[in-house]
Amino acid sequence: MDDAVYSLGMADGSYLPHSGDYTTGKLKNCTEEWGERIPALSVFRSATLTWKETLLSRKRPFVGRSCHACTPLSRESLFNPSIPSLGLRNVIYINETHTRHRGWLARRLCYVLFVQERDVRKSMFCSNMAETVLNNSRVQAAIEDVAAEESPAGTADPKSTNKVKRKAKKILQEMVACVSPAMIRLTGWVLLKLFNGFFWNIQIHKGQLEMVKKASTEKCSPLVFLPVHKSHIDYLLLTFILFCHNIKAPHIAAGNNLNIPIFSTLIHLLGGFFIRRKLDETPDGKKDVLYRSLLQGYVEELLCQHQFLEIFLEGTRSRSGKTACGRAGLLSVIVDTVGKSSVPDVLIVPVGISYDRIIEGHYNSEQLGKPKKDESLWSVARGVLRMLRKNYGCVRVDFAQPFSLKEYLETQEQKPFLPPLCLKQVLLPSILSARPQDAVHDGEAALHPGPRNVQEEPLRRQMITNLANHVLFSADRCCAVMSTHIVSCLLLYRYRQGVHLSLLVEDFFSMKEEVLARDFDLGFSGNSEDVVMHAIQLLGNSANITHTSSEFFIAPNTHIPAVFELNYYSNGLLHVYFTEAVVACSLYSELRRKSSERTNGSSDGAISQERLIRSATALCYLLSNEGVIALPCQMFYQVCNEAVQRMISYGILLVAEDEQEDTSPSLADQPWGNKLAEHLSWRSDEEDEDSDFGEEQRDRYLKMSPCEEQQQFLAFLQRLLGPILEAYSSAGTFALTFSSPVPEKEFTQSLLKYLISRAERSLAVYAESATLCLARNAVKTFVDLGVFQVYKEKRESMLELSATFLPQSSRQELLDFILGFM
Repeated sequence: MDDAVYSLGMADGSYLPHSGDYTTGKLKNCTEEWGERIPALSVFRSATLTWKETLLSRKRPFVGRSCHACTPLSRESLFNPSIPSLGLRNVIYINETHTRHRGWLARRLCYVLFVQERDVRKSMFCSNMAETVLNNSRVQAAIEDVAAEESPAGTADPKSTNKVKRKAKKILQEMVACVSPAMIRLTGWVLLKLFNGFFWNIQIHKGQLEMVKKASTEKCSPLVFLPVHKSHIDYLLLTFILFCHNIKAPHIAAGNNLNIPIFSTLIHLLGGFFIRRKLDETPDGKKDVLYRSLLQGYVEELLCQHQFLEIFLEGTRSRSGKTACGRAGLLSVIVDTVGKSSVPDVLIVPVGISYDRIIEGHYNSEQLGKPKKDESLWSVARGVLRMLRKNYGCVRVDFAQPFSLKEYLETQEQKPFLPPLCLKQVLLPSILSARPQDAVHDGEAALHPGPRNVQEEPLRRQMITNLANHVLFSADRCCAVMSTHIVSCLLLYRYRQGVHLSLLVEDFFSMKEEVLARDFDLGFSGNSEDVVMHAIQLLGNSANITHTSSEFFIAPNTHIPAVFELNYYSNGLLHVYFTEAVVACSLYSELRRKSSERTNGSSDGAISQERLIRSATALCYLLSNEGVIALPCQMFYQVCNEAVQRMISYGILLVAEDEQEDTSPSLADQPWGNKLAEHLSWRSDEEDEDSDFGEEQRDRYLKMSPCEEQQQFLAFLQRLLGPILEAYSSAGTFALTFSSPVPEKEFTQSLLKYLISRAERSLAVYAESATLCLARNAVKTFVDLGVFQVYKEKRESMLELSATFLPQSSRQELLDFILGFM
C-alpha cells in the first residue's frame, strides 16, 4: 500500500496499519456547530473520504518500548515485529460485528450485547479485604504500638487495643474497594453512550493492548498501571478500555477529595479506594502510624491476591498541561512488597493519555491563584450536564510496554550509586562565577557513579524516586500529540500577531512531519485544513477568527486568562522539542556572549560545541522542576549532546569546518521538516562510556544555518521556553527586594500577584508566564538552589535568605544568569 494514501476509518471501527493512517475517527460535518463564526464554510468531509497528503514516506512510529538500559529483558518480552503493524482502534465504535449475534435486533442492542459478553466475574476480585488487612502482621504490630502509646499505663491493654481496632475498621470502611461486576457492566454501557456523545473517538493502539493482555494472562504477576493525570475522567477511561478488552479492572487509588456521598459508593464499586492527599493529617502533624500501616497492608494484600492497581504518580491533575515530577508514596509500598518477596514480581505499565480538549475546560481560576473548589455531588452532576452539551474532540490512550519491577530493581542494584540531584551543588558555582559552561560540567561530573558507601535508606529512597521519574518520562514520551496542541503552539510561539489560514495549515503540516521525525506519535488524521479548523473550533474563544477579503485570519487571544488555556494545550507539545529548545536558548546565549567579547575581525560567528552543550546542561538543571527532562539513567549532558547532534543532522546547526561549508543548505532549501534525518535514538550511560562522542566533538565549532527558515525555527524553539524563563527571571527580580522571613505560601502568592501585574500592564512579553504553576516552580527552584532556606514555624514553612544570597549582588548574579538565556 502506498504510504501516502490513507483511509479515514474501516467499517468495524478499526484503522489502517500503524505505518499508514492518522485518523481522528468519525469526522463530522460541523458547519452548523460553527454557526456565525465561519459562515458557509464546509469544515469537515465525509468519514469515507480518501485523501492524499505527501508525508515524505514517513511512517507512524511505535511508541512505548521499555528502556533497554534498565529493563533489557522486559524490552524483548511480549513484543514481536508484527505488534507495530496492528494499527489503531476506536474503542467507542461498537456494532453487531463486535458481538456474537447478527441481525436487526443485534444492531439495535449491540451496546447491551457487547457489555454482557465482556469477561468480568466476581471470582476475579478479592473479598473480605477489611478482615484480611486487619490480620496482616504489619497492621497488627501497628495497632499494638498505637494502643501502647495511647494507653495511660504505656502498655497495650485490651481496652486501648479494641479502641484502636475500631478506629482501624472505620478507616478501612472508607478505604477498601468492593468491586461489583454488575456495576462495571452497567457503567460500561453508560460510558459507551456518554463517550459517543461528547468524544468523536477514543483511540488505542491494538499492538500496545495486545502486549498488556498477554502480560495479564501469560505472566503470573499483577499489573500496576501508572498513567499521566490530565483529567478526572482518567479514572473511568482506563477502566473502560481494559473492560472492553477483557482485562481485569484495576483497583484505583483516588484522593479523598472525591469521597463524596453517592459518588464515593460508585467509585468503590468500580474498584476505587480513597487515600488521604496528605498521609499525616493529624492535629499535631506527626506521622499517622496506624493509617500508613493500613494503607501499606491493603496494597500489599491486593498485590498478593493478584489484583491490578492504578496509581497516579503526579498526585493531582496537571494544571499546566505538562507532566510533573513523580510523588513516590504508594510506589514505595509496591517496591517494598517486591523487595520483601511478598510478591515475586510486579509488571509496571506506564500510560500516556492525550485529549483534544479536557472535560474540565480549563484551570484558569486556579492558575490565577484562586482556591480550588471542593468536589461535591452537585459539581459532579453539573460537570456531566456540561459535558453532554459540548464536543471534546478526540482522545488517545497509549500503553507503554510492561516491564518487570524486579528486573528494574536488580539492574539498579548492580549499578554504582548515583547521588541525588542537588541544584545547590551542581549549579550554584556556575551562577556565582558567571561561567555556566565551565562550572556546570564539573558539577555534573561529581554526580558520576560512585561506590555504594551510603546508607541503605537514602539509597532506597533515591531508587524509588528514580523509578517514579522513569515511569513518568516513559508515559509522557508516549503521549500522542493532538491537533489542539500543534495549533495552540503555532499561534502562541510562531504567529502571536495572527496568521492567515493557508499559512497556518502549511506550517501545521510541517510540524506534523517534525513530530513524526522525532519518534512521537500523532493523535489525529485527515486533511490538514480540516484538522486545523477542527482544532480552532475546540479552542473556542482562545482563538479569534476574522474574515479578510481573501481568506480567514486566525489570531490567538493573548489576554489573561484566555492565554492560559492556549498555553495549557501548547504544553502538550513541549516535551517533543524541550531539549532542542534548551539548546536554542543556550545558542543565543553563547552568541551574545561571543558578540560582547568580539574584537575587530576576530570572530566569525562560530561557537564551541562543548561550551554550547555545557550551557544547555546548566539550563536543564535550572528547569529541572518543570518536569522529567530525561530518564534517570541518563545525564543532562548526554541528552543535550544528542539534541545538538539532531540539530546538526537537521541542518539547523552547521559544523564550521572549511571542507564542510559547501554542504550547508541554501536559502532555497525547504524549511522545517522537509529534509529531516531519522531520529537519533538515545544511548545508555554504558554505551556512552564506550563511545567517542566526547573528544572529537568537543573541538568542533558550530554555526547557525544561514537559511532564513531555519533561523526562524531556532527563534520558535527559543520562544517555547520564553514563559518559563520570564517567570523565573521575574522571580529573580522580585527576590531582589526580599528582606525579612515570610511564609512560603505568602511569598508564592505575592510573586504571582507581581507576575499578573506585569502581564496586565503589558510589561511581560508572555502573559502566560503569570501562572501559579510557574510561580511555585520558580520558588521551589530557588529553594533547591539555596537562595532561600526553609524552616518550620507553627507547622508553616518559612522562607529566609541564605547567607550566600544575603548580599544583593549575589541575587543580581542569579538574575543575570537567568536573563542570559532569554
